[in-house]
Amino acid sequence: MRNKIIPYNPKLKLLARELRKNSTLPEVLLWQNIKQRGYGVQFHRQVPMLDYIVDFYCHEIGLAIEIDGSSHEQSYSYDVKRQQALEGYDVTFLRFSNEDVKKNMFSVLLIIEETVNKLQG
Repeated sequence: MRNKIIPYNPKLKLLARELRKNSTLPEVLLWQNIKQRGYGVQFHRQVPMLDYIVDFYCHEIGLAIEIDGSSHEQSYSYDVKRQQALEGYDVTFLRFSNEDVKKNMFSVLLIIEETVNKLQG
């Protein structure tokens, strides 16, 4: 089931490209640490999946990483719906706040590493 490409709405491709060009500071900081197979797997940024876009996704192990900023406080029910839809495709989610990424990067990276190792099995 791993390394499975999740279907997506083609209309999201342009939006995903724009989001990659206009990354937030926490996204840039995390990307610097997980790109180039830092954990033995390859992550991609702003990946369209179904009718949604996730911040980071690894096809090899089905792991999505979301960084939640203040805008997510108003969209909690949307985030839950999106996460449940993608979990239906066996996607594992990790969520971190902007503050976690900026102030607790070591802990964030440790959680990512442990999850990658667990999913690689």
